[in-house]
Amino acid sequence: MTSSNNSFVAIFSLLLLSTMQCHAQLSSTFYDRTCPNALTTIRTSIRQAISRERRMAASLIRLHFHDCFVQGCDASLLLDETPTIVSEKTALPNLGSVRGFGIIEDAKREVEKTCPGIVSCADILAVAARDASTLVGGPSWTVKLGRRDSTTASHTLAETDLPGPFDPLSRLISGFANKGLSTRDMVALSGSHSIGQAQCFLFRDRIYSNGTDIDAGFASTRRRQCPQEDQNGNLAPLDLVTPNQLDNNYFKNLRQRKGLLQSDQVLLSGGSTDDIVLEYSNSPRAFASDFAAAMIKMGDISPLTGQNGIIRTVCGAIN
Repeated sequence: MTSSNNSFVAIFSLLLLSTMQCHAQLSSTFYDRTCPNALTTIRTSIRQAISRERRMAASLIRLHFHDCFVQGCDASLLLDETPTIVSEKTALPNLGSVRGFGIIEDAKREVEKTCPGIVSCADILAVAARDASTLVGGPSWTVKLGRRDSTTASHTLAETDLPGPFDPLSRLISGFANKGLSTRDMVALSGSHSIGQAQCFLFRDRIYSNGTDIDAGFASTRRRQCPQEDQNGNLAPLDLVTPNQLDNNYFKNLRQRKGLLQSDQVLLSGGSTDDIVLEYSNSPRAFASDFAAAMIKMGDISPLTGQNGIIRTVCGAIN
């Protein structure tokens, strides 16, 4: 009797566990019943923001990326500094450069009007990144939903886990691999540098290096807006040719030695990523398809689901 009871308990536990695991998976239909207009509401907000400032598309994609690489896709990046939270916003890779927080708060506020306490800030970040891509000519993809919001942030991990503009290829590859992303994913995601801008101090060394890995005319053009001293914050488009279009032109630039950041040009420097860069430069379709797939994979990094985490009312604060 005891052994059969034990067997029953074991089977029941396994069933319960598998049910919990099913519920813990993200799903594109997560809000279909609880907040059917969520995606439309978010898209309207994002469309308005990007129509006001096209550069915001790049900023929103970067927000999702910088969130997912630190503690997973849990909206930890959005939390403001408090006596108990050291905000990720003030970590070096984010300080003075990560932007778009107000746009996410606007979208959240609109969603809260119809579905209070249902849709997480982490999911709004994921949807906003997809919408941003499509609104500047990039690919679309089906966003998986059901992430919940963290109650903590990690300033420390934001300092160590985010890839940097001076990273060598080996470090870029290992940094993405640590998050479950392949080398191909890393190259595809780097293609988001087809839009957006970078600050002068991040590419100054490269444009004054007289190196063999940079086109001389390109370097000369960039020096006009980025003197050797001062004006650290002067902005330059990462892609001079189609700066507001998410396309494969970024990879064509690399073939001409016109990558703005060291971490851009290193993708075509005689290493293991050369063939991927050449493929994307020749095939807009291959790039678009791989970029979409990599964004979905990135959105899967360590989400809080089920009973873990919370649904924040305001994205910058814990309820």
